Amino acid sequence: MVRNQTDLSDARWRRSSYSNSSGGDCLEVADGHPGLVPVRDSKRPHGPVLIVNAAAWAPFVEAVKAS
Repeated sequence: MVRNQTDLSDARWRRSSYSNSSGGDCLEVADGHPGLVPVRDSKRPHGPVLIVNAAAWAPFVEAVKAS
Protein backbone atom coordinates (compact mmCIF):
# COMPACT_ATOMS: atom_id res chain seq x y z
CA MET A 1 0.00 0.00 0.00
CA VAL A 2 1.31 3.45 -0.92
CA ARG A 3 0.80 6.16 1.70
CA ASN A 4 0.49 9.83 0.85
CA GLN A 5 3.04 12.05 2.60
CA THR A 6 1.61 15.36 1.32
CA ASP A 7 1.00 17.73 4.24
CA LEU A 8 -2.47 19.24 3.80
CA SER A 9 -2.80 20.66 7.33
CA ASP A 10 -2.60 24.25 6.04
CA ALA A 11 -4.40 23.62 2.74
CA ARG A 12 -6.72 26.33 1.47
CA TRP A 13 -9.61 24.56 -0.15
CA ARG A 14 -11.76 26.12 -2.86
CA ARG A 15 -15.06 24.82 -4.15
CA SER A 16 -15.53 23.97 -7.78
CA SER A 17 -17.47 26.53 -9.79
CA TYR A 18 -19.42 23.55 -11.17
CA SER A 19 -20.78 22.66 -7.72
CA ASN A 20 -24.39 23.60 -7.19
CA SER A 21 -25.48 26.37 -4.81
CA SER A 22 -27.70 24.17 -2.62
CA GLY A 23 -24.74 22.43 -1.00
CA GLY A 24 -24.81 19.21 -3.00
CA ASP A 25 -22.33 17.80 -5.49
CA CYS A 26 -19.47 19.86 -4.04
CA LEU A 27 -15.93 19.19 -5.07
CA GLU A 28 -13.05 21.13 -3.50
CA VAL A 29 -9.42 21.38 -4.55
CA ALA A 30 -6.41 22.77 -2.72
CA ASP A 31 -3.91 24.98 -4.50
CA GLY A 32 -0.22 25.36 -3.70
CA HIS A 33 1.00 21.81 -4.21
CA PRO A 34 3.18 21.85 -7.37
CA GLY A 35 2.46 18.91 -9.62
CA LEU A 36 -0.41 17.69 -7.45
CA VAL A 37 -4.12 18.46 -7.11
CA PRO A 38 -5.64 17.46 -3.76
CA VAL A 39 -9.39 16.83 -4.17
CA ARG A 40 -12.07 16.24 -1.53
CA ASP A 41 -15.83 16.16 -1.01
CA SER A 42 -16.82 19.41 0.75
CA LYS A 43 -19.58 17.58 2.61
CA ARG A 44 -16.85 15.45 4.27
CA PRO A 45 -14.03 17.92 5.04
CA HIS A 46 -12.35 15.45 7.41
CA GLY A 47 -12.84 12.53 5.07
CA PRO A 48 -10.43 11.12 2.53
CA VAL A 49 -8.52 13.26 0.05
CA LEU A 50 -7.67 12.09 -3.45
CA ILE A 51 -4.29 13.34 -4.68
CA VAL A 52 -4.25 13.60 -8.49
CA ASN A 53 -1.20 14.25 -10.64
CA ALA A 54 -1.61 17.71 -12.22
CA ALA A 55 -0.92 16.27 -15.68
CA ALA A 56 -3.93 13.96 -15.28
CA TRP A 57 -6.13 16.67 -13.72
CA ALA A 58 -6.10 19.01 -16.73
CA PRO A 59 -7.68 16.50 -19.18
CA PHE A 60 -10.27 15.59 -16.52
CA VAL A 61 -11.30 19.25 -16.13
CA GLU A 62 -11.53 19.67 -19.90
CA ALA A 63 -13.75 16.59 -20.16
CA VAL A 64 -16.06 17.93 -17.45
CA LYS A 65 -16.32 21.29 -19.23
CA ALA A 66 -17.17 19.54 -22.49
CA SER A 67 -20.01 17.50 -20.99
